Amino acid sequence: MVSGREFRDSLHRPLPNAPKQRKCRIVPAFTVQALQRGTCVLPPPTCNPYQENVPKNTVFRSAYVRGELPVTADAKRTKCTWKKDIHKLDYSHILPTFFDGLCELEDPYRFLALQGISDLLDKGGQKIFPCVPQLIIPIKNALRTKNRSIMIATLKVLQHLVKSFDLIGEALVPYYRQLLPTLNLFKEKNVNCGDGLDYSQMKGENLADVINETLETLEEYGGEDAFINIKYLIPTYESCVLN
Repeated sequence: MVSGREFRDSLHRPLPNAPKQRKCRIVPAFTVQALQRGTCVLPPPTCNPYQENVPKNTVFRSAYVRGELPVTADAKRTKCTWKKDIHKLDYSHILPTFFDGLCELEDPYRFLALQGISDLLDKGGQKIFPCVPQLIIPIKNALRTKNRSIMIATLKVLQHLVKSFDLIGEALVPYYRQLLPTLNLFKEKNVNCGDGLDYSQMKGENLADVINETLETLEEYGGEDAFINIKYLIPTYESCVLN
């Protein structure tokens, strides 16, 4: 007499005259191989909109290694030492090169890029305005890395840029379509720490808060068309001027 366990095991056994099953060949999706017989199609890869994409090398790093940048850092890395007078530098070349260094994560490149940009914006004056179109791609590339540290530093530099000279805020309005889509992705992505304390807010390192501060600065200095262009790309933004 057959027990219940033996009967259940027999259900999983192939019939005596059944053809042998062949192992299927794994092939990628959306290819010609997927139409062939005896193949198993892999599911398409999932899309992660928050995946970081930090470049391995930048134009700024290459220029610094070749000795083309007139700047060095002191031993304690507290300030930059310029080999030439900043007022005599060609801003159309030097400023976009330093902005390209916003994607850096390693020192001394990161420190030199951020401190150099700060010095150039403080003393650039009217030389900065003609360089605005050349700065869009470096800023866009830095934001598209989706690295929190890089994005926060870039947004603070963007605020400094807008305040460095008159009309720069208005000149940036046509480029909102290139700069703001990434901000819309992270604008409401706050840290959920439960009943704990988020010290990043006190240190100014909360990405969502820095994004809101940047958007308010862009609206304040961007003129009449700033708010409607920001609202079009970031629907959740509320005006800080009209309200």
